[in-house]
Amino acid sequence: MWLLSVLVPLIRLYFCGARVLVYQMFNRSFTLPVLPKQNGRVAIVTGGTRGMGFETARHLAGLGMHVFIVGNEREEGAEAVKKIQEGGKGKAEFVFVDLTSLKSVRQFAHAFRNRGLPLHLLVNNAGTMLVPEMQTEDGFEFHFALNYLGHFLLTNLLLDILKKSGGPGCCSRIVNMSSATHYAGVINLGDLNRKKHYSSHGAYAQSKLGLVLFTYYLQEQLMAGGYHVTVNAVDPGMVDTALYDNLWTLAQMLKKPVTKVLFRTPAEGASITLFAAAASELEGVGASYLYNGERRASADISYDTELQAELWKKSCELVGLQQA
Repeated sequence: MWLLSVLVPLIRLYFCGARVLVYQMFNRSFTLPVLPKQNGRVAIVTGGTRGMGFETARHLAGLGMHVFIVGNEREEGAEAVKKIQEGGKGKAEFVFVDLTSLKSVRQFAHAFRNRGLPLHLLVNNAGTMLVPEMQTEDGFEFHFALNYLGHFLLTNLLLDILKKSGGPGCCSRIVNMSSATHYAGVINLGDLNRKKHYSSHGAYAQSKLGLVLFTYYLQEQLMAGGYHVTVNAVDPGMVDTALYDNLWTLAQMLKKPVTKVLFRTPAEGASITLFAAAASELEGVGASYLYNGERRASADISYDTELQAELWKKSCELVGLQQA
């Protein structure tokens, strides 16, 4: 039983990865359209110190945005801001936040609110993959906490600012970073910390499925309330970033020869995030799963409205939020 609980998620996840690589073998990364200027607008990008997050923050600043780079590496953050400001366009600030800590997320949200700034874009980009089993200071499984739950709390704490900042024909936007691995994801509401049979592969896929469920449910609530805020999930494909550093040894050996040929660059991976964040074509468009410049169907289970609502309710309980 234990062996199956480990092997099944592993096989499902690597099968998803293989399908993506085959697609990328025959399809180039889409060309990002010219994006409209974003002068005077404010964005938050989590995990913006390196990789796709940095490329996203750099491009948004170049469009004229005031970008807050959220991360847990102070030196990397300072270097990222320096690189962006050397370009002479836009404005960037680094703010230390540990997304695995509910206290840290709350402190950042409180500090941001005190700045009195609007918020036009929230990019929930930060993530980790295939780390060994461990719990956060709040007692949550690490993938679930960093990839999903921290972003769930951050989004909800800033949602009223996003609502006030959006308007007709100029919606505020939320972009959630998912991946093809969500197709292999299974949500067990009774064991979200995966204590019974831990699998890092299963935990990662669960966190990415959670983000898609969260995307669809939140958009439905925003539409029902008549708010000018859109929420979309994006899939960057397989990108050459540090996210893959935790692959098991054989996978690492197989990855190295194909990385430069089949993997996307961080800039290419960030293009789908930027498309969701600023493209005119997506003005007013929400509840989409975006891949390589197109709207795609996500996993069948992600459209289960009962599961969406149940996960939302459970997530509110876990982070101490009252449901509206």
